[in-house]
Amino acid sequence: MTKIIAVSNQKGGVGKTTTTLNLATGLGMEGKKVLLVDLDPQGNATTGSGVEKNEVEATIYEVIMGEADINTVIHASKHHDIIPANQHLAAAELELVSKEQRVNALKNQLQQLQKSYDFILLDCPPSLGLLTLNALTAAKSVIIPMQCEYFALEGLTDLVNTIKRVKQKMNPDIEIEGLLRTIYDSRNTLSKEVSDQLSSYFPNKVYKTIIPRNIRVAEAPSFGKSAIEHDKSSKGAKAYIDLAREIIHIEERRNG
Repeated sequence: MTKIIAVSNQKGGVGKTTTTLNLATGLGMEGKKVLLVDLDPQGNATTGSGVEKNEVEATIYEVIMGEADINTVIHASKHHDIIPANQHLAAAELELVSKEQRVNALKNQLQQLQKSYDFILLDCPPSLGLLTLNALTAAKSVIIPMQCEYFALEGLTDLVNTIKRVKQKMNPDIEIEGLLRTIYDSRNTLSKEVSDQLSSYFPNKVYKTIIPRNIRVAEAPSFGKSAIEHDKSSKGAKAYIDLAREIIHIEERRNG
């Protein structure tokens, strides 16, 4: 059975797309069949997967709007498949409003792929609009990447409340898969304090793996690669490989 995971945080700059891209790469390297769906109009996960976002004939936009079959827009990357996005996707937020199935558009399409992949990762935009609601309605669970900084917990509350509303009204199966501490600076006292608070507020939901602040991770997208492909020996790449293994282990334990 395919595990659909939304990677979401409405706060930008927390390593959301970086996490989705590197987790897709890491899971693929561990032998899993992975599809990354880029739901961010910036298209950074598309570029980071080595796909030229402005040259593709169709994207996730056409899929959501019912103008393209989902099977025709999948591109192969080195360790995972990708459904690309570009700036056209920004129009979907407005155009979906008038559609009757506006929060189920993605879910209905992804059902065709249920037996094709072990994991489908949804890279959400940095907002809580209709694209993110589509992802949360389609997903089984949510990974929340976040920096351990002053306003992090405040933003987290908004997202958790949104997930609760989605669970009550649209998707009773959705759960928080885990909270991932990203761009972490172990020398920073505040980072340690917020990290401790997270573990206290969300027991058993905070991943053991921590993604450190790392220049190799930051520069990898400019080469059209994940950090793992860019420099597998870097601390950031090793951390994302550890995360992929941790998630696989959790799934194996959960499924007996």
